[in-house]
Order: sequence, then structure tokens, then C-alpha cells
Amino acid sequence: MVGMAVIAWWPAFTLGVYGEIFFNDILTVWAASTAAFVFVLVERKPVGGKLVRAFLLLLPSVWLVLSFVVSDEETDLLIAIVDVVAILAVLIGIPFTLWVLVRVAFPDFAHESSRGTKWLIAGVVLGVAIIAFVLGLNQEHFLTCWDFQLSGNYPPASCTPAPATEG
Repeated sequence: MVGMAVIAWWPAFTLGVYGEIFFNDILTVWAASTAAFVFVLVERKPVGGKLVRAFLLLLPSVWLVLSFVVSDEETDLLIAIVDVVAILAVLIGIPFTLWVLVRVAFPDFAHESSRGTKWLIAGVVLGVAIIAFVLGLNQEHFLTCWDFQLSGNYPPASCTPAPATEG
């Protein structure tokens, strides 16, 4: 639960700050989901459930392929489709990929945990992501432009200028 929350907060925060999910977040999800996709294909489970999980894990790859296929000269509709797939890749891909990776790392988790525990974990991770998004929307109340610059991030337009130092 802690690991999933730590991974989910940054894309949610940057979406709140910049109104964007950055390529590095999507590519991180792509790498993890590709590894989880291979695991799902080789795990010993009935094919029916595998296909749904495998499809969901391919969403980031679909975004990547569409990014290569759709050029900047394409219509706004095609660009919008690529953007929708990217958002789905993050919104569905992150939680689902994390869930598969937890099952890979802790195979007994699915059998030992009660249904209530699983919902608690999902709720906590979702709650952290929502709070991170809201914090991103309100970053000017507790971060300064300098905080963003110092961390190597581009300061958003709404950031609070750093106070002048006394000399």
C-alpha cells in the first residue's frame, strides 16, 4: 500500500500543478506495465482472465504506438484520441500495473488478504492520489517558484515568488 501510494502521488500532483501528465510518468508506467504484461502472459491462470488483464496492461503501449503513428499534421480528432489513450494509460495503467506488480512481488497477498483489506489498500492509494492532485492545484500556498526551480521542475505560472533575502 505504501509503495503504491508513493508511486501514484507524483503523476497526480503534476496533473494538479500543470494540468498535464508528463511523458516520463507515462513511460514509467509503460515500462512497468510491459514487464507486468509478460508476467500475466506466462502465469498459470485460465486464459479468460488473462486476456482482460493483458489488454489493460497494454494501454501504455497503445499510447506509445499511436504517438509514433499519428503525426503532428493529423486532425485534432486523432490528436485527441492519442491524448485520451494517454490519460487512460495513466488512470487505469498505474493502479492496475501496481496491483499486478504487488501480486508478483507478494504472490500470497491475493489469497491471504480479505476483500476488505484490498478495498482499504485501493482506497488509501486513490485517496493519496486525489490529495496529491488537490495539493498540486493549490501548490502556491506551500511552495514557491524557487522550490520548483531547485528541484529541476519548471515553475508553474501560478507559483508564489520566493521571498527576497535580506542582505
